Amino acid sequence: MKYSYLKHYIGGQWVDSEGGKRHEVINPATEEASTEITLGSKADVDKAVKAARAAFEANYGTSKEERVALLGRILAEDQKRMPDIAEAISTEMGCPISTASTAQSGSGMGHLASTIEALKCFEEEESTGKNKVVFEPIGVVALITPASAAIFAEVLDAAGVPAGMFNLVQGDGPTVGQALAEHPDVDMVSFTGSTRAGIMVAKSAADTVKRVHQELGGKSPFIVLPGTPLELALPAGAGGVLLNSGQSCVAPTRWLVHESQYDEAVAKLGEIFGAKELGDPLTEGPHIGPVVNKSQFEKINGLIQKGVDEGASVAVGGTGRPDGKDKGF
Repeated sequence: MKYSYLKHYIGGQWVDSEGGKRHEVINPATEEASTEITLGSKADVDKAVKAARAAFEANYGTSKEERVALLGRILAEDQKRMPDIAEAISTEMGCPISTASTAQSGSGMGHLASTIEALKCFEEEESTGKNKVVFEPIGVVALITPASAAIFAEVLDAAGVPAGMFNLVQGDGPTVGQALAEHPDVDMVSFTGSTRAGIMVAKSAADTVKRVHQELGGKSPFIVLPGTPLELALPAGAGGVLLNSGQSCVAPTRWLVHESQYDEAVAKLGEIFGAKELGDPLTEGPHIGPVVNKSQFEKINGLIQKGVDEGASVAVGGTGRPDGKDKGF
């Protein structure tokens, strides 16, 4: 097993869970365990929120210059760990390493760099006539995120982030996610994931009237206007779907093509998708890997079959695993 994170990161230290249970994260390419974590408890969440509240109050007056310097140290440590983060993303959800080591892990560095530049120019007070607006930190924020965050916790620890300013509790949605969303000492919750889970997060947060920020599932449209040269439009759109096996938030998975070009578009797309190779996510190359887990694999197969049952035709591929593949999702 490549990664073991059986402890939570709370108050600047890696600590044992209070009542949590061990859980294996399955590599979707091999169907074998790649990571072991501890699914945390409500007690773990309470401890983490308490540490975050104390750190917020202790560091409230930190100057902009100090925060810029801290973010700079985090960025430097993050750059050191990019290969580890990329490998963790690849093994835990099947993203090809060529994508994980560029677009995926690189996006974190990009966000940090742009945040530093934005903070340098940010004015904490604005005056218009006799009116003054003062921008203040919102407080304790719960971020519900993927498992590669454990390595990011090591990055922040190495960068010297003050104890309690960042805490990590591994866990599942019904226990840890629910406890974070409804916790009275959490001022804001952010969630990226399915619409179903997002609804639950928003409902749990409603009783304490905390701010909620979400990026949820959808079916992004790709519109091909009449007369568009298909040899130019289709490869770009198909590439957006094939990137990371259709699991990118920008994947245009719903296509609208004029009926006069429909048959030609289906044929060309069948060629593009049919020519795409599948392979080991940890091997460099232009191939794609699996989808994230067994439940998604079964859901996608069910949707393909439902389409066929309702009268759709399959241009390429179909249900089940591709030829030559006897394991993986």
